[in-house]
Amino acid sequence: MNQKSAGNLPDMSGRTIAFIGAGNMAGSLIGGLVADGYNAARIYASDIDGEKLASLSARFGTRSASDNFDAVKRSDVVVLAVKPQAIEMVVNDLAEAIQHYRPLVISIAAGVREAHLRKWLGSGVALIRAMPNTPAMLQAGATVLHAGVGITQQQKSIAETILRSVGLTCWVKDEALMDAVTALSGSGPAYFFLVMEAMEQAGTELGLPAGTARLLTLQTALGAARMAMESSEGPATLRSYVTSPGGTTESALKTLEAGGIRNIFRQALIAAKERSEALSAMLGNS
Repeated sequence: MNQKSAGNLPDMSGRTIAFIGAGNMAGSLIGGLVADGYNAARIYASDIDGEKLASLSARFGTRSASDNFDAVKRSDVVVLAVKPQAIEMVVNDLAEAIQHYRPLVISIAAGVREAHLRKWLGSGVALIRAMPNTPAMLQAGATVLHAGVGITQQQKSIAETILRSVGLTCWVKDEALMDAVTALSGSGPAYFFLVMEAMEQAGTELGLPAGTARLLTLQTALGAARMAMESSEGPATLRSYVTSPGGTTESALKTLEAGGIRNIFRQALIAAKERSEALSAMLGNS
């Protein structure tokens, strides 16, 4: 697993990147790359929405391609940053250009499997799948990558450098694990938001002003996350440090355990994984 490292772009020198799609995630990746010192003039973006392209150019100094073909023609790396529902049409239109110019292709389209991408792109394409999550928009994301057949170590390093610009990265060897990744980190921010929502609501029901309950909830979540990230101890040990025998925390935790909180999270992740598998199959057979 690799953390973000500012200014660490050894494998990207002189390479041009094209983003197909100029939405939030593309903007996050571009912002992260530029913040890491990448030359914005070597980043092209293509999108049917001219306002999005103009916004990226104004914010970061990127270049706008005249169309998707033009973007591929100019680039060593192509990042597919379009919505999963639109990717088949986009990729089919790009297949000829990608076959001709042979860039490294990185797909961040959730749930779109390598087999489907290869069916649309044709054989021999250097392809990497990446699954970032929404905190990438704050350069605090978690991205899991899977390398397709024939990917070199240098190509893996290039993909990792791009995705590491918005947070930490790690790799899985088995693409089937990407559905578990979707369930854990892809959907994961929503689970924590739900916990925060529930804590905030409970705090107000106990008499705290709404603003105070919200502020305490958010700061507590932030503090706990930082402690877990910065400590060499696991969550169970950290939990024990703040759980005095017979104290308030122990009482609360016993209530959560009695309510089956572990099994609830287990069942939630299983449901998300199964839904990810079903959606992937639907996208590939659309």
